[in-house]
Amino acid sequence: MPQEFKKSHDSVQPSEQERRRSVRYPFTATAYVTDMESGAQTTSRSTDLGRGGCFVDTISPFPVGTSVKLRLTVEQKSFEASAKVVYSMVGMGMGLAFTSIEPEQLWVLESWIGRLSGEIVLERKPAAAPHEESPPPQNGNPEHGYVLNELIITLMRKRMLTEDEGKALLKKLMN
Repeated sequence: MPQEFKKSHDSVQPSEQERRRSVRYPFTATAYVTDMESGAQTTSRSTDLGRGGCFVDTISPFPVGTSVKLRLTVEQKSFEASAKVVYSMVGMGMGLAFTSIEPEQLWVLESWIGRLSGEIVLERKPAAAPHEESPPPQNGNPEHGYVLNELIITLMRKRMLTEDEGKALLKKLMN
């Protein structure tokens, strides 16, 4: 694809970039980004992170609309997700919006966001030993636990729950 085409069609005006649905925090990690269609890969670094996506600093970003696999690595801990390029600035980088995050990876993202934001973050319970019997899940949607976690934290921030009440509820949510 000619370079002139990329510059004129892949860049997005700042007003569109500011339509994020979640807060982004400064966050530097090694970023491995793979174009799902072509298999092309780039290794660079992230400069910010939020629940909805991140920015990857790279001279040759993928075009807007590209579906990618993202792996962020920092301090020997990695986070992986599927994402889509939502804006691209040749010579600067690309904004990625997460499109799919596995439940195990969501724990990593939430712990990083928790540290960056100062929010309470639940410690992930280790998997049950093979001989132990785990109770069946209340429902098949792992998103519900995440939503309840967010609700409890929001109630604590608004001072509708004390910190002790909130922590007790969060602990029950994990059991």
